[in-house]
Amino acid sequence: MTDSRMNFQGPAPTIPPRVLCIGIPVRDLTFRVPGVPGRGSKENATHFDEICGGNALNAAIAIARLGGRASVCGPMGDVRETSTRFIFEKLAHEGIETKHLVHMPGLVTPISAVMVDPSGERTIVTFRDPELWKVRLPGIDVLLDDCAAILTESRCAGFCTDLCAEATRRGIPVIVDVDRAMSLREGLLNASSHLVFSSEPLQETADVTDDGQALKKVATLTPSFLAGTRGPKGTIWLNEKGELEETPAFPVHTVDTLGAGDVFHGAFALAITERQELREALRFASAAAALKCTRFGGAFAAPQRTEVEELLRLKQDMRPARTNP
Repeated sequence: MTDSRMNFQGPAPTIPPRVLCIGIPVRDLTFRVPGVPGRGSKENATHFDEICGGNALNAAIAIARLGGRASVCGPMGDVRETSTRFIFEKLAHEGIETKHLVHMPGLVTPISAVMVDPSGERTIVTFRDPELWKVRLPGIDVLLDDCAAILTESRCAGFCTDLCAEATRRGIPVIVDVDRAMSLREGLLNASSHLVFSSEPLQETADVTDDGQALKKVATLTPSFLAGTRGPKGTIWLNEKGELEETPAFPVHTVDTLGAGDVFHGAFALAITERQELREALRFASAAAALKCTRFGGAFAAPQRTEVEELLRLKQDMRPARTNP
């Protein structure tokens, strides 16, 4: 069952809120390909680009583009490493705070090879040095100073659960992007205010093949707001009465899905800090993700605030539909 406190209703802040995005930045080498090559074969790419990514970093870009303030926190490779310098330059250009990133001597910043096919679907191979998970973040009081919300990913639970638990104790929203199956005893289930699952991890977490029933099972274990994103099928979620509702996706011509889910989470987190009502926050996030899918470039194709607001104005008749419980 959800809790009305998770709406965080109240006057919208006059100063743009700062969202602390916790994760591991990644250097992405992206290739547009006619088709993903089969095992042992080769394929010529039609376009190449070098960008930075990772769930938290992508979300931070979306937040900054949409008018919020974003700070990125998490482990990176050695300060002298090429990928580290590249990512810092990109983040500086986007106006994203980087003082809470932790350099780990002798390690390599994660790197991904990303293939995007004509449908916009992406296939990714990533290397993450396992030593990065041993990071020690800066102190809790330092990280929570001027923090309007935390956005993190479930895979980072090992090094951020204590911080998230203290944030929720202080009344700071904690939004978790769940893109892998969670243990039903995992600390982030209760060290969060909002859990937004991808469909497959949701079903794997609950051991249920129906998204709605999976959400209801997880709801017995946490007071957090619960939702499941399903790409073009929209988002399913539980309202304050524990009833299933749906927020439709915005139909667009998709050319690149890389970073779309992260843009959704960043936009949703920002909307929560702005005291948007949950239905409107989900529509806002859906619109931002949809616009990103219409352009190449991962999260660097994230829309500006005016673009999202214009799409919402054009689609005012697209209201969330309630499903049968």
